[in-house]
Amino acid sequence: MKTNISLTALAAALVCASTLGASAQTIQSRMPAMEAPHEGTWLQWPHHFTYGTTYRNRLDATWVAMTAALVGGEKVHIIAYNATEQTRITNLLTAGGVPLANVNFLIRQTDDCWVRDNGPVFVFDNAGDLKITDWGFDGWGDDTPFAKDNPVPMTVATSLALPRVDLSSTVLEGGSVELDGHGVLMATRSSILEPKRNPGLTQAQLEATLTANLGVTKFIWLDGAPGGTEDITDMHIDGFAMFAPGRKIVTMSAANLAYWGLSAADIATLYAATDASNAPYTFITLPLTANNVVTTYGTGVGFKGSYVNYYVGNTAVLVPTYNDPNDATALAIIQTLYPGRTVTGIDCRNLYLNGGMVHCVTQQQPAVSLALSLAPVTATSATLTFKGNTATTYRLQSSTTLATGSWADVESFTLLGASRQSTVSTAGVARRFYRVVTP
Repeated sequence: MKTNISLTALAAALVCASTLGASAQTIQSRMPAMEAPHEGTWLQWPHHFTYGTTYRNRLDATWVAMTAALVGGEKVHIIAYNATEQTRITNLLTAGGVPLANVNFLIRQTDDCWVRDNGPVFVFDNAGDLKITDWGFDGWGDDTPFAKDNPVPMTVATSLALPRVDLSSTVLEGGSVELDGHGVLMATRSSILEPKRNPGLTQAQLEATLTANLGVTKFIWLDGAPGGTEDITDMHIDGFAMFAPGRKIVTMSAANLAYWGLSAADIATLYAATDASNAPYTFITLPLTANNVVTTYGTGVGFKGSYVNYYVGNTAVLVPTYNDPNDATALAIIQTLYPGRTVTGIDCRNLYLNGGMVHCVTQQQPAVSLALSLAPVTATSATLTFKGNTATTYRLQSSTTLATGSWADVESFTLLGASRQSTVSTAGVARRFYRVVTP
């Protein structure tokens, strides 16, 4: 696949980045919507070092299924506890018939598998360069071990040679915020502005940080509610409300939102939400499961399951399923929202007992818009600057004509960081064309 090599296209992208949003002067970076193109998806594979072998074994099949559904359309980056676990995971994927060409591994000790909450949050700065925002993670208010999970974003940033924005003084779990990609953020106060997470932090201070680092220009705040031991997230927004393309919010009926624990005031606020232009959202209602969820090994969870916590990949949409009569209904509704992608049910019965669903254990890495620019240095040389997807291998090619089949390889390289510069000779020919291709 060839890059976009037009300088005009690159300049246009930079202009757009600098003018979008009512608070452009305060915005330093923006987080794209989940459905925007991905370079890949990050997963933290369950292991036995924190909660034991039975815990790990009961979750493996869910991770194999997620990987299988995603690898056809993007990379899957798996964080494995150690080399032995990497080998075990590789064997599981191979036994499950999952192609490994788009799978790679990062060795990093973790406490658990909730990469949405403790992992890297990828953003684009105002120049269009990819960065990692590294927010604080304290085990949902010191409810679980977190010392190994908290440094994961730093490890990922180092492995990809990407700039890291240190935001560790603010605790923010990825599942506690939903962004529509156009400046609107939706969240519950209970899951962010609570003493065990951010003591002394005011809503105004939090909003300033979210505006600067995620590109938020409008907030939809619900009060939420403390979850106690049943919901240590304290009512993460992604359990019951998500943005979808076309100015839509996917959620539940008022009755089911009340069942989920929302107050009447929060339900009214949610259904009155408007976008950055103050236009009303269209609401898509998903059912809860018909029955209380029961794990594959017969343990009752004690309440119904949500289908809202789904994940959108490049070519697949992963939807939590529970071996329930309402699975098919939820899958069919979500398929109408993403007609160009394959909606796939992921059995989350065992994961649900541990407190989450598909969106909770996935994290997207946005794709970079490929760009190649050329700037003269001397009369006989020039500097090529290439922007692409980090940790991806490319070939730089040149030609003296645009005729088909005339391109010759200059070099092959694996991009580390957001961009790469090469010095090329311009001597001896009237003109020379350059392009970058993937193998």
